[in-house]
Amino acid sequence: VGLAGMQNAALQEKMAGNAKHKNESFQLAESSLRAGEVFVGLPANSAALLACATCSGATCAVPDFSSPAVQVGTCNAWKAYGDGFYRIQKLGTTTAAMNIQSGQSVTLYRIVAVGSVGRSKTALESIYAKN
Repeated sequence: VGLAGMQNAALQEKMAGNAKHKNESFQLAESSLRAGEVFVGLPANSAALLACATCSGATCAVPDFSSPAVQVGTCNAWKAYGDGFYRIQKLGTTTAAMNIQSGQSVTLYRIVAVGSVGRSKTALESIYAKN
């Protein structure tokens, strides 16, 4: 009975640790996502974002987030934010974005963010419409 109780306690401790890592990796990814959105939204970064190439074909795929590392560039490059990472992709322009005045042209950016804690990795994505 004592051995079974110890095994159960050890299993519960592992489960609690996994849940903690999952929560922390989500929080890292979420804060990195917000940092990427803030970068896109700041007027001071407009020129750098306009210079980004619009993705096409395979370059529009969600980037590989298995092992992000800091890279040079504004778009299509992983940027560190705290212990997380974010990456911006320029998807192109449209006049049919949600919650935008009908007929107004906006540029769409995909922001992908990754947080990793222990063996838990969380990736989040948002689409940002900027005019």
